[in-house]
Amino acid sequence: MTLFRQIYSLLFSLFLMVIATLGYVQFTETQSFLTKQMESDLNNTSTSLGLMLTPALEAGDTVAAETLVNVIFEGGYYQNIKLNWMVDGKQQEWNNDIKIEDVPQWFINLSLFKTIKKESTITSGWLQLAQLEITAHPGFGYHELWRIMSNTIIAFSLLFLVAIFTARVGLTWILKPLHSLSEYARNIAARQFGPDLPLPKTMELKDVVVAFNTMSAQLKQVFQSLDEEVGALRKKNLVDAASGLPNRIYVVNRLNGWLSEPGSGALILTKLDWLEEVHSKYGYQVRDETIRILAEKLQEQLNEVTPSVIARIAAYEFAFLLTDVEHDQISKYLQTLIRTINQEMSKAGCKPNENFAIGVAERIGQMQVSDILAQADNALQKALKEHKTFHWFETNEQQLFTREQWRDNLSHAISNRKFKFRWQPIQFCEGTGIVQRELYCQLELADKLAHAGQFMPYVELLSLGSLLDKCLIETIYDLKLLERNFEPIAINLTHQSLSDKQFHEWLNHFLRSADHADRICFEIPEAGVYTDLDSCIALCNIIRDNGAHFGIDHFGRQFGSMSYLQELRPSYVKLDQSFSYYDEASHNSELCRAIINVAKGLDIQVIVTGIQEKAQLERFHELRTDAYQGFIAPPVNIE
Repeated sequence: MTLFRQIYSLLFSLFLMVIATLGYVQFTETQSFLTKQMESDLNNTSTSLGLMLTPALEAGDTVAAETLVNVIFEGGYYQNIKLNWMVDGKQQEWNNDIKIEDVPQWFINLSLFKTIKKESTITSGWLQLAQLEITAHPGFGYHELWRIMSNTIIAFSLLFLVAIFTARVGLTWILKPLHSLSEYARNIAARQFGPDLPLPKTMELKDVVVAFNTMSAQLKQVFQSLDEEVGALRKKNLVDAASGLPNRIYVVNRLNGWLSEPGSGALILTKLDWLEEVHSKYGYQVRDETIRILAEKLQEQLNEVTPSVIARIAAYEFAFLLTDVEHDQISKYLQTLIRTINQEMSKAGCKPNENFAIGVAERIGQMQVSDILAQADNALQKALKEHKTFHWFETNEQQLFTREQWRDNLSHAISNRKFKFRWQPIQFCEGTGIVQRELYCQLELADKLAHAGQFMPYVELLSLGSLLDKCLIETIYDLKLLERNFEPIAINLTHQSLSDKQFHEWLNHFLRSADHADRICFEIPEAGVYTDLDSCIALCNIIRDNGAHFGIDHFGRQFGSMSYLQELRPSYVKLDQSFSYYDEASHNSELCRAIINVAKGLDIQVIVTGIQEKAQLERFHELRTDAYQGFIAPPVNIE
């Protein structure tokens, strides 16, 4: 029970006790007063009637006596009058039934008034004329007691309502700082650190509010310190100092994660020997400044074509990793890269199209990191040897479809729900339970089964992401997949759905009317959070308000602050696969530990991805991760 209700109940009880006591006192005093009043009235009536009857009794006039008694009997509250003549023993009696108007019978049945009788002897000198007995009628007492108590109850009820309303309003105002403090404490427990609470006027609460403000500031500082530690470790281990770009270690880690799951794209290696010419002419300071400017221009120009990883892997070598893109996009990216390099060469006083070479290796089937690096390096060496601007590693693999064919096939598949599903169990690190099952979709086209890595680049390119996500969510319900297991099903959302307001409205309407919404987990890529945080916040609020869950995929991949975790408050995060090769001796061990501590510090579940074997999983045991995912428990077809 809340403190407000406890105090309110106490005041309610005390007020009822006071009211009941006052009511009891009022009742007993009124009853006693009415009893005495009826006794007094009976005494007066007995005396008066005796005096009036004396002449009639002396004269033996029965009719006169009867008339006098009738006058008294009919004019007052008397139940019975008996007159016994002493001379001849004659007895006269007058009776009045107990009938009281405006008083409920149950109240009369309480017998609140005892029978009151008054006996007297009428005399004339020493001669006894008659015996008179009068019994009071209780009607007057009941009538007056009922009237007084009814008015008292009405007055007490009105007073009670006014007092209760006043107490409620007063307590709400008095306890408002405590309510704010309670909300503040809940926010701190949820790792949400807002502005300090204003100091209340209540002296007893001032110290408590000051303590909470201090604690919140300290916890906020701890989280900021962890976030800053992650940034410092990234800068130390994964960022090239001169260019501000990722270094070779980061590229290799990204390649490991990229090649461990289905996908498409290319790796481009570039050797810029003209930078050595700048160094020899102007010194290392001008060279480093030229590298910094070149890095900024490359990021600005190339990311307009498609998002990519741009890294400096050696003194005059750069790497460009393009994921989930088609052949035409790679070609456009390459042309933009050559144009940007030539522009910067001209600004540095060098001749365009000289002293640099580019090697392109496109991802083909199942490849290892060493394979694609070797192909890209061979292409680079061939371009240098033949004095070409670039060389594209030749491949005999033909594209499955043209862009327009992909548009037709994907539109038809989405409209007719032609997708097939697989799911992969995500298991607890401690025990054998399953946390959730991540859903993968495949598409059967031209008697071939295309996996998501093959068609997802075209889904994003053709702006079909929102339509695909709607189709998959509806298909999950049509196939009743949520009813097959108690574990939630994880669905990866496309980048387009994150910022599509119409998709937000559709999802909100769909989840409101859907059963088992609490068994759905929506996964948001970390890159999408950095691209459009406001849209992600709006989408996450819709998901949370409808009882579903969401998590962050590829957690730790992007460079930037992780303060977004406080705003989104995801249920879980999935570590990027580049961290699955965690080893105490590796360069990213400290970074991996710090990233996990940031999430655990906010009470967010951490899931490790890319786990292939038990020994690999055991290395994460000391980091207190919650669950793992990988081909140690491979995906299975859903029949």
